[in-house]
Amino acid sequence: MSVRDGSTGETAPVRVLIVDDDDGDAMLVEELFADSALEVTLDRARSIDEALGRLDVDCVLLDLGLPDATGLSGVERINATGTSAALVVLTGMTSSDLGVEAVAAGAQDYLVKHEVDPDLLARSVRYAVQRRLSDEQARTIYKSSVRARETARLERALLPTPSIVDPRLSVLVGYLPGGDGLLGGDFYDVVERADGTLACIIGDVAGHGPDEAALGATLRTAWRTLVLAEIDPERILPLLERVMLDERSRPETFTTLCQLVISADRSSAELYLAGHHAPILVSEQSRAIEPTHRGRALGIPVDSPWKSQRLELAGSWWLMLYTDGLLEATVRDPGDDQDRPHDADRRDRGGRSRIGIDGLLAAVSAEFRDGTEELVERILRTVHAVHGGRLVDDAAVLILGWPGCDAGHGQRSATLADSEEWS
Repeated sequence: MSVRDGSTGETAPVRVLIVDDDDGDAMLVEELFADSALEVTLDRARSIDEALGRLDVDCVLLDLGLPDATGLSGVERINATGTSAALVVLTGMTSSDLGVEAVAAGAQDYLVKHEVDPDLLARSVRYAVQRRLSDEQARTIYKSSVRARETARLERALLPTPSIVDPRLSVLVGYLPGGDGLLGGDFYDVVERADGTLACIIGDVAGHGPDEAALGATLRTAWRTLVLAEIDPERILPLLERVMLDERSRPETFTTLCQLVISADRSSAELYLAGHHAPILVSEQSRAIEPTHRGRALGIPVDSPWKSQRLELAGSWWLMLYTDGLLEATVRDPGDDQDRPHDADRRDRGGRSRIGIDGLLAAVSAEFRDGTEELVERILRTVHAVHGGRLVDDAAVLILGWPGCDAGHGQRSATLADSEEWS
């Protein structure tokens, strides 16, 4: 019997470390293995101190009477290292209570030397290794479930339910995780103030991981608090930056964001850009709004204020705010060859051309022609399909719609997508 190597898929002998200072007992163990059907490779240590540096094995056979450890102290010292090796106590002590205590202390089995035969020893080691593997898998599953719950809590903090009173306003939101699945710092929010003005934000904390996600959630919460406190829109970004500087885990962390404040009659808006992409005016021929004032990202040490840009919104309209995960999605161009010059600004390191703003506008326009039902989900699906898998970066989308003079209720939808499920 041997164990399967998870990296190669091939079987390998069970690696056993004998920890025993008695040469005769160690030789007896070697002979028992030789007479068994278990294929092993053996190593030996004469003390716990010697064994602690050689625990990269599948199983440890431990004597309880060693020069530097007596009783269960050896079991406790080995387990304290966090080793993944199974532990079988093999001792001359016959007390049954000691066997129960050894297993309770972390050993997988307990054997008495003069009662062991080759089959019993082989079976004990084999079962101990399998039990240890099962325990490791159970711990991994538990950690994954805990991480998933933590991620879900962060997602709820990053992606809240918009606070909207106006029934005619359409609010469509969506989030598609990218990279290695770690939650990033993309966030958005929509709040309707008491006077009817509509405040919207979408932002992206640079980087991925729990620190970035926590900072994104903090900034979103701070922004909503400032909006509800009736702080003037032009004062919100400086205050947000103060929060970010205090809360970021690294001095090089920065945040890009787009803030949009739409008038109560929905005929105009004030646009604030902090190193972020300008919104898209969605239609059958969608176009990106040309920014006249693009401020720096939050956290960049440059003394430069953020200025607003006035947008006129005549009649009915649809606006899309988004993060750059959509632009950084890539697509392989079958027309490219080695002799064709490459546009470095539109290509990643693997030679794939990025979708870019032109590709995104084409996708948004095509989906809008098919109606606004589930518009955000369809846009995310299109970008995901063009990319051919999980995106390089997270992608957040916020689409706002106003019917103009038309009556009726607006649409509300939220898409928290998982690219693995989509694939």
